[in-house]
Amino acid sequence: MNHKKADPNNKIAAENRKARFSYEVIDTMEAGLVLTGTEVKSLRQGQANIQESYASAEDGEIWLINSYVPEYLQGNRFNHEPRRRRKLLLNKREMARLQQSVEREGMTMVPLKIYFNDRGRAKLLLAIARGKKLHDKRETEKQRDWNREKGRLLKERG
Repeated sequence: MNHKKADPNNKIAAENRKARFSYEVIDTMEAGLVLTGTEVKSLRQGQANIQESYASAEDGEIWLINSYVPEYLQGNRFNHEPRRRRKLLLNKREMARLQQSVEREGMTMVPLKIYFNDRGRAKLLLAIARGKKLHDKRETEKQRDWNREKGRLLKERG
């Protein structure tokens, strides 16, 4: 009997909940992050914020910009800059695909969440997304409300 224990490493460090509301997600991709030791410790405490961050391609590399990882309290002089640019680790084919979709189809790269995988490595779930217009957002809201109402009605009828 091989029981898999709940891995304490495999947890979400930061999530961008508004992204799925503001953007229509076309595709997602897992990317590694280049982090310093104090950033990893700070992420494990789960206080990071990627709400207003985005990814951009520069010089054949992809960077996570404007993400907030607070300073680690015990980090003293080795601490990191909370809003520094962080390099994303992707293979060449993935980078090319991301750059093409951004340049040709006018899409954006939106970080959805930072989490630790089963090996304890910090990963970023990156989405290729198209921005929603105001009426699309209203439509999403309507659909969500209707699904909630439908569930309520079905529950009442039994």
